[in-house]
Amino acid sequence: MSHAAPSVPTRQRIITAVLRIIGEDGVAAVTNRRIAKEAGVSLGSVTYHFETQHELLRESLLYFVREEARHFTELAEQCQTEGLAVEDAASLAGQVACGSALDSAHLAPFELYLHAGRDERLREAAAEAFSAYDLLAARILTALGVPDAQRLAATTVALVMGLQLRRLATGSPADDLVDALLLLVRGGADRPSAAASGEPAAQ
Repeated sequence: MSHAAPSVPTRQRIITAVLRIIGEDGVAAVTNRRIAKEAGVSLGSVTYHFETQHELLRESLLYFVREEARHFTELAEQCQTEGLAVEDAASLAGQVACGSALDSAHLAPFELYLHAGRDERLREAAAEAFSAYDLLAARILTALGVPDAQRLAATTVALVMGLQLRRLATGSPADDLVDALLLLVRGGADRPSAAASGEPAAQ
């Protein structure tokens, strides 16, 4: 039985199916036959849209990240337009995390990042994914008035992803995420910027 709605474009149905399969059973379970069954498309459609499995995995990872980036871009814009306080922004981030169902599709990116460690052909896509997250983190931190937002961005991303992985593994609530974000951002806000203190910027 297919999980995909017939009105969804074929390429999109294939990518959605791939993310679901990876989240449920790992990268090794991705076969054209299973993709076709899950997506409700013909076997030939899979190879028509994606010539190699590498291309399929890369595009699936980038699609997920772009969708996540879209959600967090909305969050960044909301911080800017509403002038949210740090506490409100952290709470909003927690709501976004809670609103993200911890389903198989959200396990898939972690599987793909690990796979990128074994397959260097996926590392460029993984690097693009993290760059997108870093950029969004910097935008949100800047909107909150945090000094050295660029320097804190990668740390913020690592913190959020680590706590999300913990949620996936343990089923823990998003409260830990909110508390950790507040700790990080308040520490950054209390710390003078590198330019103000005369310290050289980190490379």
